[in-house]
Amino acid sequence: MGRKVTLATCSLNQWALDFEGNLTRILKSIEIAKQRGAKYRLGPELEICGYGCADHFYESDTLLHCFQVLKSLLESPLTQDIICDVGMPVMHHNVRYNCRVIFLNKKILLIRPKMLLANYGNNREFRWFSPWSRPRHVEEYFLPRMIQDVTGQTTVAFGDGVLSTKDTCIGSEICAELWNPRSPHVDMGLDGIEIFTNSSASYHELRKADHRVNLVKSATTKSGGIYLFANQKGCDGDRLYYDGCAMIAINGDIVARGAQFSLKDVEVVTATLDLEDVRSYRGERCHPHMEYEHKPYQRIKTDFSLSDCDDRYLPTHQPVEWIFHTPEEEISLGPACWLWDYLRRSGQAGFLLPLSGGVDSSSTACIVYSMCVQICRAVKDGNSQVLEDVQRVVSDSSYRPEDPRELCGRLFTTCYMASENSSEDTRNRAKDLAAQIGSNHLNINIDMAVKGMLGIFSMVTGKWPQFRANGGSARENLALQNVQARIRMILAYLFAQLYLWAQGKPGGLLVLGSANVDESLTGYFTKYDCSSADINPIGGVSKMDLKCFLQYCVKRFHLAALISILDAPPTAELEPLTDGKIVQTDEADMGMTYSELSVIGRLRKISKCGPYSMFCKLIHSWKETFSPSQVATKVKHFFRMYSINRHKMTTVTPSYHAENYSPDDNRFDLRPFLYNTQWRWQFRCTINEDYALYIVCFGKAQALKVSKL
Repeated sequence: MGRKVTLATCSLNQWALDFEGNLTRILKSIEIAKQRGAKYRLGPELEICGYGCADHFYESDTLLHCFQVLKSLLESPLTQDIICDVGMPVMHHNVRYNCRVIFLNKKILLIRPKMLLANYGNNREFRWFSPWSRPRHVEEYFLPRMIQDVTGQTTVAFGDGVLSTKDTCIGSEICAELWNPRSPHVDMGLDGIEIFTNSSASYHELRKADHRVNLVKSATTKSGGIYLFANQKGCDGDRLYYDGCAMIAINGDIVARGAQFSLKDVEVVTATLDLEDVRSYRGERCHPHMEYEHKPYQRIKTDFSLSDCDDRYLPTHQPVEWIFHTPEEEISLGPACWLWDYLRRSGQAGFLLPLSGGVDSSSTACIVYSMCVQICRAVKDGNSQVLEDVQRVVSDSSYRPEDPRELCGRLFTTCYMASENSSEDTRNRAKDLAAQIGSNHLNINIDMAVKGMLGIFSMVTGKWPQFRANGGSARENLALQNVQARIRMILAYLFAQLYLWAQGKPGGLLVLGSANVDESLTGYFTKYDCSSADINPIGGVSKMDLKCFLQYCVKRFHLAALISILDAPPTAELEPLTDGKIVQTDEADMGMTYSELSVIGRLRKISKCGPYSMFCKLIHSWKETFSPSQVATKVKHFFRMYSINRHKMTTVTPSYHAENYSPDDNRFDLRPFLYNTQWRWQFRCTINEDYALYIVCFGKAQALKVSKL
């Protein structure tokens, strides 16, 4: 009897509804797993159809095509003599389930439906699926005829069962079940299951990877066992980026891991492990026979071994140290991989970015440059898929990218759109950065277009609006700022569509946005201005993180031009200059600093705070800086600005999801966009409680002192 098993898990860059491409990548992963001697291959959640199908899950076509792909997998010679574990939706008794289909040698062994659905953050699984609510219960599932013709089976086991081979026992978890306080692996471990598998579609957020790793380690630290974690990677078709991190653990140690950010479409992680290590660990630390009181899992017996009889000389994998990326590295790598997937799958020929010389647009430019660095590295490492995609995007079958700056010039066009309110400082900063990253840079003056628009308005109304600095009203001042911003958006799309045409080159450009998550919170941008774009790689990143990211880019990419950009105050440059100098700043316009806004944003979304709860928390955390009255003023100002501008979130550019306090209206932050902006009841609570809370927190004497100010 053998004791050592070789197992494979993987990260696949699947694409929603790309059944042909998804099938190819699944087969490739199985082929690699077999080449490495694996007897069990685990894939990501819903890998056959892609996780992000959304309301396409309602369509019978989606279910049909999944079974057609499954039929191809069953028939393929590559899937013989290895247990394959794939993900797809399955309808059972007219109920749609998110399932694992486990098969071996043209026989389906078990269909395991997901029991604990993900219904938070960007996930809405309850909209399309039902949870399997019968723990440790298995029943018959009648297979479609096309599958019966291949397998010779009429029915197969469907439910919460486990797989029993000749040498071990394997149990499945699916994505969110690992994160749940009642994770199935706990009961499975107590019932003697030795190998746990988890197929996930876990998307990237800054500073999230360690949670995933710690959960996997914890799952096998408590009761021993082997844990396989598979994950999707890449852009599945929307705002999310799935960041891989496939891994294998045993008894609390990670022994094999995949990359978190990679341009590889197929990444397979394998490990050879000794089952006796699990049994020894449990023998010392656990006593399942004394602790387990539930009905035992139904074991699906399989005439197959994961181990070989003579494996004494087969080396086993040893623990590895997991080095986590810093947030700055995550911003550099995650959005860059997302941009590359979007570009190569959209059929466009590159990107166009209005580059203002500020932190936000410079961050977007640096992410594109990081993408070019990763592409050149992947080609150098022999990634034929990346090379093929680059050649298709640039329409040159002989091209081979080697220098990121040269590649950036082929894929990336930046433009500085100057008005009479623009300064030489910002113009030069944009020009210097473009030169250092190698983008194709344009200088465009928009004054003629602005005056043309105002001329039309004047012809109709007989009025010519003025800036506040020239005696105009607040309404005039705002309208004059907005017309500049919106003309920049129109010009950006015009150049994106026709600039390559003017050069005699094929294709169009995707317009990139550069509004950060904090500006979106207060709506500090013009609706349908140059922040309106095709996609926005920094729309889910805070201003504070972007500044740290640019400091990282100065060292990592040797971009000295970023130093002056970081030193300059953020400004929209939409109001007249004074003696050639900027007088308008973002933080003055918003009425709070970006640092304060980042704190408020986290309280609003993550801590679920309304005005009153936010006030109660901030009087403590800001007590060294602001009085309760000042805190109340800031809270009220924020909620007024937030509610007045919430409508902008309905049209905000699709942004890379990076922060869990994102205000993205698409799926992540579901709230009204028409508010009573006076918040009478809420603000009244804040005012009435201001003095009382200050007494509780800081004493009556100090409260009386403050109340007289």
